[in-house]
Amino acid sequence: MSTEKSIVICMGSSCFARGNKKNLALIEDFLETRNLSASIRLEGSHCASQCQSGPNIRIDGTLYQYVDTGMLLDILEKHFSVAAKE
Repeated sequence: MSTEKSIVICMGSSCFARGNKKNLALIEDFLETRNLSASIRLEGSHCASQCQSGPNIRIDGTLYQYVDTGMLLDILEKHFSVAAKE
């Protein structure tokens, strides 16, 4: 039984202005360069209702807050480095 891997990035105006515009570009590049685009679902959400803690990104059900590009790369590696080797 395989579970679908997913990334949900908040695209609400607060999170978008606080950095999710850059985070989205980083995620897209990460998935593309590791040939993961087909195996990981990437979607945007209107608002995570956690504006004060943004930018917010949910990966495989885990909510990450105050996400900047430096920590995001570490998070992506943690979640998907095994997927890239399969």
